[in-house]
Amino acid sequence: MCSIAIATLAITAGSAGASFVGQRQQARAQRRYQSQAMEAERQRAIQEQQSIRMRQAQEQEATNRELGDVALKAREARARATTSAGEAGVAGMSVDALIDDYTRQEAAYRVGVGRQQEMRDLQTGLALTDAGFRSANRLIDINRPVNEPGFLQGALSVASAGISGYRSGLELKRELNS
Repeated sequence: MCSIAIATLAITAGSAGASFVGQRQQARAQRRYQSQAMEAERQRAIQEQQSIRMRQAQEQEATNRELGDVALKAREARARATTSAGEAGVAGMSVDALIDDYTRQEAAYRVGVGRQQEMRDLQTGLALTDAGFRSANRLIDINRPVNEPGFLQGALSVASAGISGYRSGLELKRELNS
């Protein structure tokens, strides 16, 4: 009859030991998942930053092309004004004023386009900062602490379960004897 108590002790202790081993395996699997998720987030963040930078480069190229077109049109307008004035026999301050007006219009346009580019660059900087914050928050969320039982905790759990099982076995034995 004492074997009932020992059998209950063995089953309960074995169950607690298996639970401990399962918890450790689950903790290892969680750490592997976190490692993979963190690497995936790093790659995603790099891709997002590259995309933002590529858009910035495309905008800068478009701005440069636009400024080149404006410079060409302004040169052509000044050349036409100079040629027309020369053919008409007009010279002096009125022709200079007209050419200066074309130059002033070109400069004003360049300043406006430059200001727009500055605003886009500021927007790009803010987008990159925001992307960095989002990525950091995702990494914090991914990298939560893993609850892994220690050896002492497992041993105490097995011992406690074993004593409880032994006690239950003794009570069962007493019940059967009475």
